[in-house]
Amino acid sequence: MHTEERTFVAVKPDGVRRGLVGEILKRFEAKGYKIIGLKMLQVSDELAAAHYIEHADKPFYPRLIQYLQSGPIVAIALKGYNVVAGVRHLMGSTDPNEAEVGTIRADFGQLKEYNIVHGSDSTASAERELALYFKPEELIEGNKCMSELVIESLDAQ
Repeated sequence: MHTEERTFVAVKPDGVRRGLVGEILKRFEAKGYKIIGLKMLQVSDELAAAHYIEHADKPFYPRLIQYLQSGPIVAIALKGYNVVAGVRHLMGSTDPNEAEVGTIRADFGQLKEYNIVHGSDSTASAERELALYFKPEELIEGNKCMSELVIESLDAQ
């Protein structure tokens, strides 16, 4: 079933540091997903803990938090049909060495711990993560893509 959804993506500190934000955004836009929110930020202790709350009892949790806070991230809100699954497919497997060739992680990541991007794994996670990183008024849902604007202007003539 094809449903329009929203999802959260973060270009992690290694992706920002390496200047990959534009390339990553380009891939999502080329797929046809709409950017409805975008900002760069340094993740606070509280935000990092809330983001990774499901991993709090795991041995790798402290490293995960340290990594997320090691530099600025770019938070992205995307909208599109089946966008959660589509973004996860574009990102590739968590381990870059197992990711399908042509995916973001296969093309740019080297280690599982430094895999360039995070993407929500379900619509429920997406809504939770979007609420952590964006206030409702920061999400611009009414923007139109170029084809919609062209059709609209042709219809007006």
